[in-house]
Amino acid sequence: MVRRLLLGLGKGLLVGGALALLLIYGAGLSAFGAGLAYLMAAVTGVVTGLIAGKPIWADDARIEAGLKAVVGALVGAAVMFGLRKWVGVSVDLGAFGQGVLGELPLTSLPVIATLLALFYELDNSGGDSGEKKQGAQKQRIAAESSGSSALEEDELDADDASAPAAREKR
Repeated sequence: MVRRLLLGLGKGLLVGGALALLLIYGAGLSAFGAGLAYLMAAVTGVVTGLIAGKPIWADDARIEAGLKAVVGALVGAAVMFGLRKWVGVSVDLGAFGQGVLGELPLTSLPVIATLLALFYELDNSGGDSGEKKQGAQKQRIAAESSGSSALEEDELDADDASAPAAREKR
């Protein structure tokens, strides 16, 4: 669980920080207005949803990642609303900007991405493929301990007509 917390923390800071630096150095914005703030919060939520937890490139994860991206966009905009409305902490980042927490990309976007990534990483059970592998491994061990190999059982299952003849040969 600690590993997942650290992974979520790292992914969130990486995604939020990368998007904030893209805004600062790419667009030259050290602070943003309300419209751009909510748009970037939604983009941050989408990117975090695609990467954190079970990433989109994992087996059978496209639907889950898509849902996390949509929810991430909505939650990201809601968190941005909360930061801009109720968190009035003044921050001075020197060359990266000065202002209220919700007005600076370098402070608000990593907060949003980290909150989402922590939730997605803790929510990710990650046991689907591992449980299947363990189940197959237990079946193979049980078959080997009973005196027959998994390969022989597969051959018997594949050719049912010759199964009685193969059993008689043993």
